[in-house]
Amino acid sequence: MIGVPQGAEIELDLRLEAVMEGVLVTGTASAPLSGECSRCLDPLTSRVEVGFQELFFYSAEDAAEDDPVLDGELLDLEPTFRDAVVLALPLSPVCGDDCPGLCVDCGVKLADAGPDHRHEKVDARWASLRTLQSQNENNEDQEG
Repeated sequence: MIGVPQGAEIELDLRLEAVMEGVLVTGTASAPLSGECSRCLDPLTSRVEVGFQELFFYSAEDAAEDDPVLDGELLDLEPTFRDAVVLALPLSPVCGDDCPGLCVDCGVKLADAGPDHRHEKVDARWASLRTLQSQNENNEDQEG
């Protein structure tokens, strides 16, 4: 429902420290978000700022199975950034705290429909009585 658009510009503020096992990267990243409101499905945009810290090992022998390893002098921050952003994303993004959403019966946006928007609901157990009522009204109209 919401995420960082592909090709978006990401602002990074990083600190790289050489330690015994490798390079410790500490930083923050800021990126634009785009998606849709989980209530009314309107498009929405915002920003996310996340902090992260990751140790990149000098060699695979020093690292555990899933630990990141330096590729020569290069390190790949994408998985670290992606994991931090995914954890920071809202589960149900909304365009506003007061967004009423969509009508469950007809799908119209409730903010546009107004306060008098209603649907007549008849309990299925009483539907036959409704038929009898309309037949009775028709008979009265014919007699009158």
